[in-house]
Amino acid sequence: MVLVGLREDAKTYVWSKKKACKEVGIESFEENLPEDSSEEEVVNVVGKFNDDPSVHGILVQLPLPKHINEERVLAAVNVEKDVDGFHPLNIGKLAMQGRSPLFVPCTPRGCIELLLRSNIDIKGKHAVVIGRSNIVGTPAAMLLQQHQATVSVVHSYTPNPAEITNRADIVIAAAGVAHLVRGDWIKPGAVVIDVGINLIEDPSAKKGYRLVGDVCFKEAVTKASAITPVPGGVGPMTIAMLLCNTLESAKRAFGISDQ
Repeated sequence: MVLVGLREDAKTYVWSKKKACKEVGIESFEENLPEDSSEEEVVNVVGKFNDDPSVHGILVQLPLPKHINEERVLAAVNVEKDVDGFHPLNIGKLAMQGRSPLFVPCTPRGCIELLLRSNIDIKGKHAVVIGRSNIVGTPAAMLLQQHQATVSVVHSYTPNPAEITNRADIVIAAAGVAHLVRGDWIKPGAVVIDVGINLIEDPSAKKGYRLVGDVCFKEAVTKASAITPVPGGVGPMTIAMLLCNTLESAKRAFGISDQ
């Protein structure tokens, strides 16, 4: 794990990932770089892990400081160790029919896994993805299409987001805006997956703030047939999928088949 800077939320994510690795017996390594590290220094650290045969997965904690070219750093990760699934070759194969990426981005993969393990049929359903980031929204839309859903993507330039979302059988909210999706956005019986993790002030909370999703849970829960909470929903699934990707990478490295 490569962490640049001292953002508290990023440190929390890294801690959660390290804790999960320990629980399942995966050894983890962490490289902490100062906020003012050069792009070359970050790329060199990635290269060190690329060359280490004992490392089967590399993840760069995003976002990176603004002076660092995120695209160059992610492209520097060996595609066979890209357990975050962000390498251009993995995203490109995800976008193409009949191709299989080595790794699928963890959060979108977790969203699909939640649907499949909850016996929610995706085929032929109308799915709306709110947000089009490279990390969640765009790959989630691709995965839903692979599972034969009809997909609409709502973003900041969409003039009627509530109207479009209200027609969806499946909603994946990944805009990064607290309580953007209200109860009247949700069609009765729809399935809602809330990817958002937003801090809002709450004087009654011990830390003075609390975590909420992109969906107003108390409103949406009265309409949805199934809904994920924040925290405790997609977050743990994202880490679980990271562990799965790492295991798959190690099996490939050692020539171990799934049979």
